[in-house]
Amino acid sequence: MGSKQTTFRDDQLDEYQVAHFITLLHGRFRELAPNLVPLDYTNNPDITLTSCLITAMPELKENPFRQRIVETFSEDGSGDLSFSDFVDMFSILSEMAPLDLKITYAFKIYDFNMDGFLCEQDVEEVVHRLTGEELKPEERKLVSHRVMEEADLDGDGKLSLTDFENMISKAPDFISTFHIRI
Repeated sequence: MGSKQTTFRDDQLDEYQVAHFITLLHGRFRELAPNLVPLDYTNNPDITLTSCLITAMPELKENPFRQRIVETFSEDGSGDLSFSDFVDMFSILSEMAPLDLKITYAFKIYDFNMDGFLCEQDVEEVVHRLTGEELKPEERKLVSHRVMEEADLDGDGKLSLTDFENMISKAPDFISTFHIRI
């Protein structure tokens, strides 16, 4: 007893970790609506939970971007999530997700007008959500204007994903703060 050591190949360990992660996520998804989410998906795999249920999760309910997060990961943009959407959200917002993927999704979340760029109003909304009522409206405008001045590399008045990536590369704490733990 205990004298035999079990070893796994890297690919086996990866598969085990993925299966464990999916099982944990299914448990969390089912906890949100046990009467709707079955243990067995063979009969109805397309169950979605409303954004109200998802945003009320302890992992999201205090996040000032909770509604934008679920809208971004929702296949139809409504904020209602299927289990697949839920897995995508937690995978990308996990501590283990690659930085480039996190940056892409942060950009989408912060793009409030969903035009594929971050304009000064998008940045101002980000600042407002991050600071709450600590800053006056004119202070938020000033901060967002300064961010745009510094980050808008091509001077077109909006931030592209490339501009945003460059800006995030100067924020070493981004990777440690842009995550949700399950």
